[in-house]
Amino acid sequence: MHLIDTLLRPHCPVLVGDRVLLRLPKREDYEAWARLRGESAAFLKPWEPEWSADELSKHAFVSRLRRYYSDVHSRSGFTFFVFDRIESTLMGGLTLGQIRRGVAQVATLGYWMGERFAGHGLMREAVAEVVRFAFSVENLHRVEAACLPTNRRSIALLARCGFTHEGQLRQYLKIAGHWEDHCLYSLLAEEWPRSGTMDVSRASWEY
Repeated sequence: MHLIDTLLRPHCPVLVGDRVLLRLPKREDYEAWARLRGESAAFLKPWEPEWSADELSKHAFVSRLRRYYSDVHSRSGFTFFVFDRIESTLMGGLTLGQIRRGVAQVATLGYWMGERFAGHGLMREAVAEVVRFAFSVENLHRVEAACLPTNRRSIALLARCGFTHEGQLRQYLKIAGHWEDHCLYSLLAEEWPRSGTMDVSRASWEY
C-alpha cells in the first residue's frame, strides 16, 4: 500500500447490498481492474468512448484514481467499484458524476460490468444502492442516465430500476470514435421508494 494514497484518499462510504459491495477504487485494485476490463474489451468497447493506446496501463489507472479522489473531495462525483458481497471479486464499476447542486441537485449515472458477471441482476442491485445514496445521503433531486438506443441491456436495466425515458439527445457523446445519439432516462427523488433504509454505519460521511 502506498502511504501517499492512504493520506490523499478521501473518506468515502461503503455501500452494501444483498450480493454486492461498492467502494471507492484503490491503487491495489489495478491488476483486477486491468484483467477484468481486458477480458471484457469486446463486450464493453461498443458502448464506451474510444479506448486509448494505454487504456489498461497502470499509469492510466493511477490518473483515473486522481480524478476520482478529486471529485470526491469536491463532492462533484463518486466512483465506486462493484465487488461481490465479501469484496473478493471485482465485477464492474459505477459513477455518480457531473453533480450540480443549488437549484439543480442532479447527477449523471454511468456504469460498466465485466462480461462474465452481466445478466445476473448484479448491476441492478448496485444501481439501487447508489441511487439510494444519491437521494438519502447527498440529497439530490434527480439522477440522469443516457445510453445508446441499441444498448438493450442498459435500457432494460434502467427500466427495471424505475427510470423514465424522457427522449433522445442528438449526437450526445462520442462513442467508439463516433458521435452518437443517446436515449435520456431519469429518476426523481420522490419516485424512489423510501421503505428501505441505508446502513448508516457503513455509509456515513466525513467531510
